Amino acid sequence: MKAQELMTTKIESVDADRTVYDAVEKMVDRRIRSLLVKFPGKGLNHGIITARDIVFKVLANGLNPNDVKVGKIASKPVACIDKNTAMNEVASLMEQKKNARIFVCEGEKIIGVISLMDVMAGALIMRARGEHDF
Repeated sequence: MKAQELMTTKIESVDADRTVYDAVEKMVDRRIRSLLVKFPGKGLNHGIITARDIVFKVLANGLNPNDVKVGKIASKPVACIDKNTAMNEVASLMEQKKNARIFVCEGEKIIGVISLMDVMAGALIMRARGEHDF
């Protein structure tokens, strides 16, 4: 099974100069756990902000989310893979980098994202198909 078969193509994002409060609003409203962070510049100049980042780096430290910019706490750069990467390679990369999300890139463009849940769903699909590559 290849990355493109399970990736999510609808990726929510936030500009790096927005406040953490803006990110919280978007994440809670859409019931998602992360946002792609867009930094100024061309190419794959992106980061990621997660619910964990917000809670541990801002809220737990008593910081005001209105005063902290997303770019200050975002993890950068994002990990990117090719759309034809095998799911076992995706899982290995997630483990090596300690990332719960890996972005799927085509040249300088992000075309999808794969989460831990996507990898687990892939394992179930492969089992149902009788594939044993994972």
